[in-house]
Amino acid sequence: MKKIFALTTLLIAFFAIPALAETQSLFIEGDHGKLAAVLQIPDSNSKCPIVIICHGFMGKKDSPLLENLANDLEAAGIASIRFDFNGHGESEGRFQDMTVPNEIEDAKKVFNFVKDMNRFSSISIAGHSQGGVVSSMVAGELGADNIKAVALFAPAAVLRDDAIRGNVFGVQFNALNPPEYVEIMGHRVGRNYFLLARDLPIYETAKKYQGPACLIHGTGDIIVPYTYSSRYHEIWKNSEIHIIPEWDHGFRGHEAETAKIGAEFFIKHLK
Repeated sequence: MKKIFALTTLLIAFFAIPALAETQSLFIEGDHGKLAAVLQIPDSNSKCPIVIICHGFMGKKDSPLLENLANDLEAAGIASIRFDFNGHGESEGRFQDMTVPNEIEDAKKVFNFVKDMNRFSSISIAGHSQGGVVSSMVAGELGADNIKAVALFAPAAVLRDDAIRGNVFGVQFNALNPPEYVEIMGHRVGRNYFLLARDLPIYETAKKYQGPACLIHGTGDIIVPYTYSSRYHEIWKNSEIHIIPEWDHGFRGHEAETAKIGAEFFIKHLK
């Protein structure tokens, strides 16, 4: 009898030990090939929330802002998965073939991957710059029943206006008949990117989501004026907005502070 009691006590003690935090590098099938991703899961034996993190135009999953956000979430008991969109970083595909719609499909495939794991209590999404546009439209397409909360960091909804006027980062082109590609900062941006961006229903799609949202933008952002975040704030009635004097588009020098604002928002709504 004593042996049975001792064994039972040992088993209870074993299963009571918290699972160790884990960070996994993995690949997920995306819209244009495999997507390189990093999954961070905090110490927990039970289901926890997870946030999908999307980088911006010409960005990558390992940028300081996104890494800080992932680490802050993990410390608060929230999992995250950040990934390189097609044609970026370690993911497959050509940058020239990248469009906002196929990045939306990439993000939705990551969503389905996370959902199929059946390990998380809820799924949220965050994005910087173009990744913010993608995040907002994914949230609009999937709705608040599937996306628990959304955080956008300097969302680049200006990309539609840039495509309409034929001027991106100061590089001009024929907006009505774009060339096969436009060379921008050493990257070839394909014709389809601009053709699809001109008619992209950014706010119309995002408006379908009406769950908790957070907008973070700096007044020193000359790439995407902060007014684009203000418009999101207008269409999302359950949103908060942080307009920060002088901070630029990449939040350079303030990545940790910016990530903390986003993490605190998620902690408030997910924990």
